[in-house]
Amino acid sequence: MQINLITGISGSGKSVALRAFEDAGYDCVDNLPVSLLESLITTLEKEKSERVAVAIDARRGQSIADLPSILENLRRDHQVRIVFLNADTNTLVQRFSETRRRHPLSTNAQQSQSATLIEAINKERSLLEPLRAQAHSIDTSNLPAHALRSWIQDFLKDKPLGLSVIFESFGFKKGVPSEADLVFDVRCLPNPHYNIDLKPLTGNDKPVKEFLEKIPEVVSMESDIIQFIEKWLPHYIADGRSYLTVAIGCTGGQHRSVYLVNRIGEHFRAQKDLIALQLNFLDRHRELDSIPVAKS
Repeated sequence: MQINLITGISGSGKSVALRAFEDAGYDCVDNLPVSLLESLITTLEKEKSERVAVAIDARRGQSIADLPSILENLRRDHQVRIVFLNADTNTLVQRFSETRRRHPLSTNAQQSQSATLIEAINKERSLLEPLRAQAHSIDTSNLPAHALRSWIQDFLKDKPLGLSVIFESFGFKKGVPSEADLVFDVRCLPNPHYNIDLKPLTGNDKPVKEFLEKIPEVVSMESDIIQFIEKWLPHYIADGRSYLTVAIGCTGGQHRSVYLVNRIGEHFRAQKDLIALQLNFLDRHRELDSIPVAKS
């Protein structure tokens, strides 16, 4: 059975993620107590279920500490993946303020609401840290719901075994992705933003590609990043990781970083020897994916 555990910080989008799994045909259970997880899987086994997504958060308190060992037991007979949703504290405070919902761990009414909320968020981060360390982490701070759904859909196309390498473009103006394991700064490269014809385009567009591929520094940067990843990738595999996020950032996350993520992703997907090792490669563009979808 494919078991997908959806967890993370309250307010980071777990409900959106769970609906994406449901739309993909998974049996979904929300807010399951930790103590009932193994019983649920046993029941679904009897019902011949093949794919399940379960959302669990820290509202059960210290019982969350039992979850890593439970998951280890389940891995003996099943394929288990963890999706951990995260966001920065300021974003979470704003979301709770907008929805007027109470954080599941906010219990001290004598303190101010904002102080209690921040304390609850910090407590939740501490409780969930053992899970985050072994999960596929997604930072939703600058990610609207439609983009998160799209990223989950890409994740579901991924093979459940082997190391998944995510190449993610981003703009430094909005901060470095919190889930990044490796970060490359390409702001030193010539910027198409200052070309009046290229400014409204992105690194996905042919004119921008033709502009950047002719610049020796861009070609050299691409080669250096590829060589670095190729050198150290075996060590990340040996470390037993399931996910590795390589973040490439430029100023706005529109041109240079998008172009390089596409190029580097194409390079690794073409390596048949890596595919044979059950390595999976995904491309993401944080700023482009965050652009609202136009309504027809």
